[in-house]
Amino acid sequence: MLKTLVLRSSSLSFSHFNNFSTLPRKFPFTFTHFPCPFSTVFPRPVNSCRCKVLAMAERTSTSSSHSLKYTNRLATEHSPYLLQHAHNPVDWYPWGEEAFAEARKRDVPIFLSIGYSTCHWCHVMEVESFENEEVAKLLNDWFVSIKVDREERPDVDKVYMTYVQALYGGGGWPLSVFLSPDLKPLMGGTYFPPEDKYGRPGFKTILRKVKDAWDNKRDMLVKSGAFAIEQLSEALSASAGSNQLPDGLAQNALRLCAEQLSNSYDSRFGGFGSAPKFPRPVEIQLMLYQSKKLEESGKPGEAKESLKMVFFSLQCMARGGMHDHVGGGFHRYSVDECWHVPHFEKMLYDQGQLANVYLDAFFISRDILYSFISRDILDYLRRDMIGSEGGIFSAEDADSAEFEGATRKKEGAFYIWTSKEIDDILGEHASLFKEHYYVKPSGNCDLSSMSDPHKEFKGKNVLIERNDSSALASKLGMSIQEYLDILGECKKKLFDVRAKRPRPHLDDKGTNFNFPVVGCDPKEYMEVAEKAANFIRRHLYNEQTRRLQHSFRNGPSNAPGFLDDYAFLISGLLDLYEFGGSTDWLVWATELQDMQDELFLDREDGAYFNTPGEDPSVLLRVKEDHDGAEPSGNSVSAINLVRLASMVSGSKSDHYRQNGEHLLAVFESRLKEMAMAVPLMCCAADMLSIPSRKQVVLVGHKPSEEFENMLAAAHASYDPNKTVIHIDPTNTAEMEFWETNNDKVALMARNNFAADKVVALVCQNFSCRPPVSSPKSLQHMLSNKSASSSVV
Repeated sequence: MLKTLVLRSSSLSFSHFNNFSTLPRKFPFTFTHFPCPFSTVFPRPVNSCRCKVLAMAERTSTSSSHSLKYTNRLATEHSPYLLQHAHNPVDWYPWGEEAFAEARKRDVPIFLSIGYSTCHWCHVMEVESFENEEVAKLLNDWFVSIKVDREERPDVDKVYMTYVQALYGGGGWPLSVFLSPDLKPLMGGTYFPPEDKYGRPGFKTILRKVKDAWDNKRDMLVKSGAFAIEQLSEALSASAGSNQLPDGLAQNALRLCAEQLSNSYDSRFGGFGSAPKFPRPVEIQLMLYQSKKLEESGKPGEAKESLKMVFFSLQCMARGGMHDHVGGGFHRYSVDECWHVPHFEKMLYDQGQLANVYLDAFFISRDILYSFISRDILDYLRRDMIGSEGGIFSAEDADSAEFEGATRKKEGAFYIWTSKEIDDILGEHASLFKEHYYVKPSGNCDLSSMSDPHKEFKGKNVLIERNDSSALASKLGMSIQEYLDILGECKKKLFDVRAKRPRPHLDDKGTNFNFPVVGCDPKEYMEVAEKAANFIRRHLYNEQTRRLQHSFRNGPSNAPGFLDDYAFLISGLLDLYEFGGSTDWLVWATELQDMQDELFLDREDGAYFNTPGEDPSVLLRVKEDHDGAEPSGNSVSAINLVRLASMVSGSKSDHYRQNGEHLLAVFESRLKEMAMAVPLMCCAADMLSIPSRKQVVLVGHKPSEEFENMLAAAHASYDPNKTVIHIDPTNTAEMEFWETNNDKVALMARNNFAADKVVALVCQNFSCRPPVSSPKSLQHMLSNKSASSSVV
């Protein structure tokens, strides 16, 4: 179900937005907590973009206005985000004992600033405040200032983001929190402008008030922070009342989540919820999963309605400006309701999840559009986001210079176009292209009052498809293929011109397709995935301790692997195997699962903590469940345990299932009361409630064309409750693996092996249908629910 082979970090996401028309576009919520006698502070819209480091490129990027007049301790760090602040006049410390000891020695509070290198509002606050000498003097005189990259230390970010969200209802980055020297939170918020504005205190005012409170109300502040951490620790270390969910709860949660999403569906523009619109692929996954269940239970009408919502949403996203029509891939989110004007950063975790759901839509609908979009995403990654050793970069920035030598960066500068630029580049085909992508001389960011309320993009165009290609081709007297070929040529020309623009900062931790899709052999995507997995094993995994490190840039970071790193890597390794990889990936997946259990599993009360609990400076261990921009580590782990249990047999299979059942029981109330917050966990609960998962076992020589064709047939239909196992009986290592872990599979291989063909068996409920030896027969069998079966 999840095919993303990346390490990742997690954090709570949030969907509480207020609309203040007088505030700048995409202004982030700032939540501050001032114990008496401070005044009330009101929220504003949040930038909830999130990011992850796997590997980071060597491409240099520094804040455009940094002066080498100052150099602080961050200059010796590896994180691109910390290096961006290495020449601020603020006397920054990295997170660590040196900073904590200095705060204790001086008896001053800590100012903690958390962000990441492609965060737009982090850049804004740096330019406005952290490069400001007056602000820096206040920070240096009254505080010990610590800068944290949330991609390197998601565990630290989790503690203080959870605090801000719990107390004030939302959060975002940059995260700005004031701490006591013993790291208890005192008050916090997100972005602060330097001066008072919008009827709210600016950063300098905040600093003065915190200083005054520390001097005159310290006891109250410290007690309040300690109490908050105590309450959060208790609330977030949930335990299960039993070892498994009550009967029927999984199905009810799945139904409830689908109903809640359906009630929030935007029938005009697609998607679930209102602006700003995030793709949140876990919602799509839930709706696809539920449609499959409805179809299997004899409710084709309801299944069709669920699919209709999903397909329309995916089409609107693909046509919208959130999709990079020239270079491929998707931006983070749309600020308006019609998926037009995006927040322009590109996140790896979005690309992986969106490629998956578009592929699932293709498997169900057989509409080539969805396959095209998946390739569009994957080819963007292959072209722009892969390092020389196979590591996958985590993100591209929203901001870039408008021209070489520009002193400041602007959001979206790399991606937007004037009408004249289109004319000059495309010549005779400019009119066709401009009509197709709604390009106007005055600029096209006018489809919604939310798109560009402050005219930041006046005279600029964000490409969006608003008309049907067939209708436009007919209008011009062209065949649809001729029309699409011209569009492809136009995009290639624009791509070549755009490639000469200053790039955004890169966070370096038989069908005719049109540019930028190259229509490569699918094996090439597998090669990229395997290179990424090998990169992780080579650089981020200790073979002796069997532990992961969290991130890489010029070497592995000091941060250990967290729950999400293990869970998502295990998921990717299972995918690598099921799609034709070696059993070596399965061996590594089981080793990682054992280590995940050792480091994170609450054996007594169930489920996984997000951290190993070995760092005393991290005050909270959280059992996270929220499936937001990224699924939670517990949701992914539950699915991993189901998949592992279906591959092995005996006590080990029982162990995986029992851990999965206990995990889900911890979140029983969440599944009952707030199913919409945990869509992937709803799917996991239903998967675990199925007595026997469908198994497709392929037996034959590898590699061979016959095997590849049969493997493609095994994956040709959408079925998230299916496990594909392949085995070559002439391969000694493979046979030894299955004889050790599942002797039934080894026996099936011996009994069904034929030197001149590949045999497939489809098994469920302890019985197998008669073996078949052609891809067409296998596809028919997998789509034919009523076929007879016989015990093998």
